[in-house]
Amino acid sequence: MWQQRGESDALQAVAVMLQGTVIDLDTTLSVDAARLSLTHKLPMADSVILATAQSNDAILWTQDTDFEGIEGVRYIRKQIL
Repeated sequence: MWQQRGESDALQAVAVMLQGTVIDLDTTLSVDAARLSLTHKLPMADSVILATAQSNDAILWTQDTDFEGIEGVRYIRKQIL
């Protein structure tokens, strides 16, 4: 965000994120993420995001093509303006 939109927008995004819930990356979540990484051929950071969503019964909304077709994920293709 900082690189693409600048400091002000990045700090505003952080302020919005701070209104959410922080989920600690514990051993269970790490093991689940590793399994998901292998199963779906996801980069590790993406698998941590997916494992976190799954462990909290949350729907993961994304425009990241790595998640396309994965259960529990709502992938929305990016619009070219």
